[in-house]
Amino acid sequence: MIEPHAPAPPGAPPPWRGHGGPGAQAGLPVRPGIGRFLVLAGVFVCAACGLVYELELVALAAYLIGDSVTQASVVLSVMVFAMGIGSLAAKRLRPRAALGFGAIEAALALVGGCSALALYAAFAWTGDWGGMWASGSRYLLVAFSLAIGLLIGAEVPLLLELIQRIRRQDAAGAVADLFAADYVGALVGGLAFPFLLLPWLGQLTGALLTGTVNALVGGALVLGLFRHDLTRRARWLLLVTNLIVLGLLATAAVHVDDFERAARRAVYGKDVRVALQTGVQEVVLTGGRDGRPLSLFLDGRLRISGRDEHRYHRALVHPALRAGPHARVLVLGGGDGLAAREVLRHEDVRQVDIVELDPGVVRLARTDPALSALNGHAHDDDRVRVFTEDSFAWLRGVRPTQRYDVVISDLPDPEITASTKLYSQEFYGLAREVLAPDGRMVVHAGPVSSRRHVFWTVDATVRATGLRTTPYRVTAADPGFVTGPDRTAHTSRSPHDWGFVLATRPEGGRRPPPALGTGAARLDATDRVRDLPPSTLVHPRYAG
Repeated sequence: MIEPHAPAPPGAPPPWRGHGGPGAQAGLPVRPGIGRFLVLAGVFVCAACGLVYELELVALAAYLIGDSVTQASVVLSVMVFAMGIGSLAAKRLRPRAALGFGAIEAALALVGGCSALALYAAFAWTGDWGGMWASGSRYLLVAFSLAIGLLIGAEVPLLLELIQRIRRQDAAGAVADLFAADYVGALVGGLAFPFLLLPWLGQLTGALLTGTVNALVGGALVLGLFRHDLTRRARWLLLVTNLIVLGLLATAAVHVDDFERAARRAVYGKDVRVALQTGVQEVVLTGGRDGRPLSLFLDGRLRISGRDEHRYHRALVHPALRAGPHARVLVLGGGDGLAAREVLRHEDVRQVDIVELDPGVVRLARTDPALSALNGHAHDDDRVRVFTEDSFAWLRGVRPTQRYDVVISDLPDPEITASTKLYSQEFYGLAREVLAPDGRMVVHAGPVSSRRHVFWTVDATVRATGLRTTPYRVTAADPGFVTGPDRTAHTSRSPHDWGFVLATRPEGGRRPPPALGTGAARLDATDRVRDLPPSTLVHPRYAG
């Protein structure tokens, strides 16, 4: 029951403003129960938007900078810290909770909605792919994480104040209701990002749409439900601010395709022929016509280049095949067909099985005229079979009777977090199980000159499975434009090269070292970094 209260003097604020007393519902345009429902619905939507911003920063940072574990740790830790600071700072806004919440939601919509655009713009137009960008990008990532965290943290105390003004209840009950709506909203946002926003709209448009929803809900909640808690001037100020934010987001959404094309030209050059999202990664093809060399980028990293890819693939394939029988060959990765092209040069090869995670890369290797010409139309050869599956999962499911004379590991760089399991002792143990008794395995192990620790960790990990290794390397023909799995141009002043580890079973006594050919140079004991532990699934050792 509502207790009577004395009428307010003319021009005074409603009696419920700021203290949430029993007459709190007097200034509401709806009944208290509906008002509480609307506030909790707003909490739900704002929480979903907040988590989308968070996941967007993690995903974009991992794509642009690499090492998803590090980037996720930076974003989450900075954001949680900032949320605590934001909650403390919001205490000063409690007397003007409605206005403060409306302003915070408008700022959050603008900052969160434009964060992906800003990061991608900095990536595209901030010089080289090298260390300067990596350092600057981390500062920008931290700045956005800090700003978004501060604004999200400020939401909770203000929303708690607003929900108490509608109908006073004990603090524990109000906090429980608020957090329940917040956590359920976070669940919905967390599921919507990978399954709806990212595949259907992409990172840039998805962030802009999230900001639009955020601004609409925040503005509607304050201007619709708590408008009597605002002065006339404050209502107009908040309305104009939200309209400006919505206008900016809408303008960005209209021009996002033009922006993305311009940024892509800044990153990859003007000769971009194909750019698509496969559901696994972004695939970009440049060149391949009018005499220009073909380049293939996967998630922004140079995978192959027609300038010197033949040096990499010949060094990867031929030493292993020349060292013994090679009727049956397994290629892990290599969906572009270039490793298979080199394998098929040996006429006595009877079967080539390729295990590639991304069917989009395989489809492009078959259908793009320039790429299919570069791989010699390897996918059209009757001896080639393709399995579109994760290499680790595929090896676990292979029947024990399947044995290969040669296993070729043509996989992304071990320093990329998603690839560390494919450079683990467990992975090489599975690969050993499918090797014939006199079989060989060859592993792309990254550059030797600039990442010695990583290269020799791969060697130590392979040796930990009981295989005997022969490490070797080959230098790029054009040191300024190295290619291979996930290598980029101009990333180091060191001479560019590729390192490989050729492994054989120890049974049958020690054999003479294989003849490498292909311009490769064997690495001896004086080159080795000693006493390195192997990398495992639960303890990856490729960071840094």
